[in-house]
Amino acid sequence: MHDIRAIRDTPDAFDAALKRRGDAPLSASILALDSERRTMIQSAEEAQALQNAASKEVGAAKAAGNDAEFERLRALVAEKKAEVAAMQGRARDLDAQLTDMLSRIPNSPADDVPEGKDESGNREVKRWGDVPRFDFTAREHFDIEAVAASMDFETAAKTSGARFVMLRRGVARIHRALAQFMLDTHVDHNGLTEVNCPVLVRDEAMYGTDKLPKFGDDSYRTEDGMWLVPTSEVPLTYTVANETLDAADLPRRMTAHTLCFRSEAGSAGRDTSGMLRQHQFEKVEMVSITLPEESDAEQQRMLACAEGILEALGVPYRTMLLCTGDMGFGARRTYDIEAWLPGQNTYREISSVSTTGDFQARRMNARFRPAEGGKPQFVHTLNGSGLAVGRCLIAVLENGQQADGSVVLPAVLSPYLGGKTRLALDGTLAGMLDGIRV
Repeated sequence: MHDIRAIRDTPDAFDAALKRRGDAPLSASILALDSERRTMIQSAEEAQALQNAASKEVGAAKAAGNDAEFERLRALVAEKKAEVAAMQGRARDLDAQLTDMLSRIPNSPADDVPEGKDESGNREVKRWGDVPRFDFTAREHFDIEAVAASMDFETAAKTSGARFVMLRRGVARIHRALAQFMLDTHVDHNGLTEVNCPVLVRDEAMYGTDKLPKFGDDSYRTEDGMWLVPTSEVPLTYTVANETLDAADLPRRMTAHTLCFRSEAGSAGRDTSGMLRQHQFEKVEMVSITLPEESDAEQQRMLACAEGILEALGVPYRTMLLCTGDMGFGARRTYDIEAWLPGQNTYREISSVSTTGDFQARRMNARFRPAEGGKPQFVHTLNGSGLAVGRCLIAVLENGQQADGSVVLPAVLSPYLGGKTRLALDGTLAGMLDGIRV
């Protein structure tokens, strides 16, 4: 949410930020609505003052026995009361219109975010790992022999429809191991606090984390008005809503592994093969609540946490600084980490790490008390995937595929897989040399 006072003070800067995102200027229409709202509030206050003054005089006229003046003043009070009620109602309507308008305007990009219309304007800032060179034609994850029998799209479609999958045998266990490995790394090495949080949230939580009203069609809502979370960013970030934290208690760093749900509205025809784009998926999320002056450094820290997962797994990746035209609605700055997928012969997004500044904090009224005293200020909020578990599974399977159709797995997963190190052709887990299956 934007600060209306900042728009009043620097309308040109506000419009310039919108222009960088490819949007038309809005300050004039916003300020016109704001001016009408403020005028109505002032008029209501003036009418209220007249009503209060007349109310005092009514008693005096009654006591003096001046019936004519008493009736005149009583009529005036009734008239002003009706005027005040009408003006206050109009002021509330205008305030709701202004709030709705502001809630649909994207965050202003940071100064260092490159300008661009789409992903072609993104800037590569890092590349890690050697892309594997196979002496055979690399296959996509669902075509690898060891994977195919355990990645069941047909049965999932029978029970749930398109863009769902059932994982079985070794593939299911690798998926579970990846999530456990990510959580353990973030908790034991990266200093995040693990949270087991709900995946059903109320309107207020979706609105406070900028998912409503603009993106309601992208999420699933239950018949009783609850929302299935598109990511655990929503419940984690909303934990500080309507709170005033002590500066000494920041940063607050959290991580959670949850199911996530997205309708994928507008993505018809995209990534229909395999499990790259699903309605239901799992993700390990990172959320930080920080002081304003620390949020940029915190974003770099979170980015390193996410990159470290891929490095430990041995998955090549590149990190992209998103341009203004490809950045999410609530983001001030976003880095995408893209894992190398040999089957597609390209890099694909596996994590987004974003800082929203105080954009979300204003929507959910999350503040902190400065250590040196003074008026409470809004916190800064950040979120990032650490990582998307299903997409990480794809990357591990495709990068570890062998000519015979088996898959060699990252060594760091072995403790989570009973010491096993590869996915055999029948979809079970095995050691490198033995024939034991688990």
